[in-house]
Amino acid sequence: MIAGYLRVSTGKQHLYNQKDEILRYAESKHIAIDYWVTEIVSGKKHERERKLGALLRRMKPGDTLIVTEISRLSRTLTDIMEIMGKCLRKKIRLYTTKEGYTFDDSINSKVLCFAFGLVAEIERNLISMRTKEALALRKANGIKLGRRKGSCTKLRILEMHHCEVVDMLRQRHSISKICRHYKVSRETFNKYRNLYPIIAEIISSRRVQSEKDCTEA
Repeated sequence: MIAGYLRVSTGKQHLYNQKDEILRYAESKHIAIDYWVTEIVSGKKHERERKLGALLRRMKPGDTLIVTEISRLSRTLTDIMEIMGKCLRKKIRLYTTKEGYTFDDSINSKVLCFAFGLVAEIERNLISMRTKEALALRKANGIKLGRRKGSCTKLRILEMHHCEVVDMLRQRHSISKICRHYKVSRETFNKYRNLYPIIAEIISSRRVQSEKDCTEA
């Protein structure tokens, strides 16, 4: 089986150019594409979770996989190496039309795979080093690491349920109860109140009404 694999990250991109290029490549090699796999998915997603994974599981020794670029397989070198290794183990030929790479059971392909693997390992080490250096620099500058308490993530929870929060306040639910209900801290609620004047107004009017009720009693 000779399969053509087409992938784009978003629906705004087009698969036609990739398909046309693979067809022209197949024609130049006097071969015919038996099977097409197309998908709109991020290359960061692991191949096992994509149609590509199902295609590789289906393919047998001697089959051929054609893509326009090596980056169509994945956005990370680590995943690309894993996919290439799987193709080599299953004796699946892999061709890329733009770079002109050929990955099969030949010694040249194995050397090329070794080179890719070395680059992938260097990339992993560099990413790890840059991350550690950035964290060390932030710590040296007195920046507290980790997510801050009452962060924007928690604040968005209240913002997403703004109408419900307003209703709960008007029904005289306590702020403590609202915080427990949405699993946010009092500090986060105070930040939320400062962003929305209507929340502060309702709380203020409730306080005035409570004082009035106490006076009348």
